[in-house]
Amino acid sequence: MRPALIFDLDGTLIDSAPDLHAAANRMLVAEELPGLPLATIRSFIGNGIPVLVERIIAATALAPEERDRLVADFLADYQTRATELTRPYPGVEPVLAALKQAGFALAVCTNKHEAPAQRILSELGLAHLFDALASGDGPWRLKPDPSGLNKLRDQLGAGPVLYIGDSEVDAATARNAAVPFALFSEGYRKRPACEIPHSFSFSRYQDLKELVVSLFEASN
Repeated sequence: MRPALIFDLDGTLIDSAPDLHAAANRMLVAEELPGLPLATIRSFIGNGIPVLVERIIAATALAPEERDRLVADFLADYQTRATELTRPYPGVEPVLAALKQAGFALAVCTNKHEAPAQRILSELGLAHLFDALASGDGPWRLKPDPSGLNKLRDQLGAGPVLYIGDSEVDAATARNAAVPFALFSEGYRKRPACEIPHSFSFSRYQDLKELVVSLFEASN
């Protein structure tokens, strides 16, 4: 069976914070409220758009009882404009292509809804590299619940699995699924990398293939 590399999306493969920030501020302007700084929105990313909107509500004068409407409005706006500012991190596409060529199964496990996730992967030229996707609106609980990750592992029929992400949520997801975790240190984590359990960390995608091969060789 092929070894599998399962990736988080936001903050791991792509820097989506600028588009999420723009969508958040469009929502706030529509509600006649001032916008929030990019750093604030970046700190809200990681648990899916409904939680992102809940955190925006808590940080502003938005009415909590409007939560469902605001989530729907945010999603409707964001998923049509999700790649205006979003870009893959440097080296992502060629490194993923090299890993796929080397025989690894590749998949994405994200708390982002399927429609914007698929659109982003397609428009950024990454969709063809992945064998499967588990999204935040699928029939399983959000990360750090391991259901989506376990679903991908079963779907891929994979041998050894490595989960690759950028945050505390991703590390907890890997732990809950009992799979090793690799930390991309340039994403949206809230704590120092040394405080997040991981098998290895990396800051450049150009280093990932060698690190992955070394990890799997050491585990054999």
